[in-house]
Parts: sequence; C-alpha cells; structure tokens
Amino acid sequence: MDLAVILQTLLSGVMMGFVYALVSIGLNLIYGVMEIINFSHGAFLMLAMYIAYWLNVMAGTDPVLAAPASGLAIGLLGALTYKLIIKRVMKAPALAQVFSTFGLLVFLEALAHFLWTADYRTVEKTAFSGVVSLFGLRVGLAKLVVAACAILTTAVLFWFYNRTKTGKALQATAISHRAAKLMGIDTDRMFLISWILGGATVGMAGAFLASLYNIFPTIGTTFVLLAFAVVVLGGFGSITGTLYAGLIIGLIENVAGIFAPAFKYAVVYALFIGVIVFRPKGLLGR
Repeated sequence: MDLAVILQTLLSGVMMGFVYALVSIGLNLIYGVMEIINFSHGAFLMLAMYIAYWLNVMAGTDPVLAAPASGLAIGLLGALTYKLIIKRVMKAPALAQVFSTFGLLVFLEALAHFLWTADYRTVEKTAFSGVVSLFGLRVGLAKLVVAACAILTTAVLFWFYNRTKTGKALQATAISHRAAKLMGIDTDRMFLISWILGGATVGMAGAFLASLYNIFPTIGTTFVLLAFAVVVLGGFGSITGTLYAGLIIGLIENVAGIFAPAFKYAVVYALFIGVIVFRPKGLLGR
C-alpha cells in the first residue's frame, strides 16, 4: 500500500478523532458529575446540525461560524432538560432516569420528523471548500477547519474544567456529592452547569459536523453510538480519557475503512464490546 495513502488515512483519523472527542466530552462530563447517562445526547447533536443548516440557508452563515449560536441554543436546551426532567428523577430508580432521557430522544427525533420531514439536507454555501496541501498530503479544507475548531473548543473546556474555581467545584462534585455539599459547594448549581456545558459542547460539535455530513432526524444516532464507544474506551468520568479515546476511535475507523469500508463501524463496536468485557473502567476511568 502506498505510504502517502497510509499517512493520509492517519491524518484524517486524527482530525476526526478530535471531533469525536468533542461530541463525547459533554456526555462524559454529565455522567462524571451526576452518574446519569444522557441518552438524548444524539438528539441534541441532531438539533445543533439543523440549527447550523437553517442559519446557513436563511443568513448564509457558515456552519463553523454558526457554532457559538448552536452551542448557546443547545446549552439552553441542556439547562431546560435538567430543570424540567432530570431534577425530578434524580432520586428515582436508575431505570426511570434511563427512560426519561431516552423518552426525550424519541420526542426530539419525532419533532424533527414533523418539522423537517425525513429528507436529507446538505449545507451548500460554505466558506471552507476545496483541498489544501498539508505536509505534502491533500486534505479537505472543511475537515481541516472543523478539526482545528474542535481542538480549540476542547482546549477551552479543559482549561475551564482544570483551571477555574467552577471547574474545580465540578470535579469535587464528581468525586462526592455529599463531601462537596459539606465543603459549601452548591451541588444543584454544579449539576445545572454540567448539563449546560454538555449541551454547549455537543451543540458546537453538531455545527462543525453540519459542513461534513448530510442532516436528517436520526443522524444523531450514528454519532451517539460512536460517542458511547469513546466514553467507554476512555473511561466513564474521565475527560482526558475521552480525548485519548476519541483519537483512537478516529484512527481505528479510518484505518479499518481502507481494508474493509463496509465493516469499519463493526471494528469500532467490536472494540467497544471488548473494553466492556475485559476493562470496564476504560483507559482512565474511575
């Protein structure tokens, strides 16, 4: 096999890996702080892609430039989800928590079908098109810009989580809700912030992905399954592990795509099952 093809594949895998990490970080952040899995995460991503699409259609805004607005909208949706649904089922059995977020997923996908039908939609007006040369390799400009934006967004989140007072409070809440309360931390506020951040990050990721993929009501399912694979591999509750796992999944998907394109996702999910069986805590999980 040509060395250039291998290098091109690895580069593409790394770039998509950063995007997968950004998609997954919000999911893992919410679980790390609250130990609740947001099964509606894929629907949040889908709505973010539609927001970027309609901003592009109505205002000509490139999806990458629409990311802040999309992140703000989905962050608000995350806050409403916590206030109206999650807060009411926090002390309920785990099965009720699962059904609450899964039910929200079904509702949002049905709403998208009702509003926009099942037709595939594609962003046509984009400021980043064509191919550029990077270290002698040809890379799609849109994918390169999306990867760069995903890296920047992830870096900002890492800085917030590890360097700010609120980020430290989130980490303390993730370690122990009771101990955090005894130290004077408003855990309810931390839960709310985790949902806002989880929604905002997947909202921005959805806007980035809108320039690369077709948009339809169930598009979120594809990415949320990959997000679960990333979270399991990186370790539930580990933000750093999510970043590493995103890169690994991106590389595996692209390398497998060379040899067996039809089975590239099968390889990813085989790894997903293997990690669950042999190392349930993942790479850096608590």
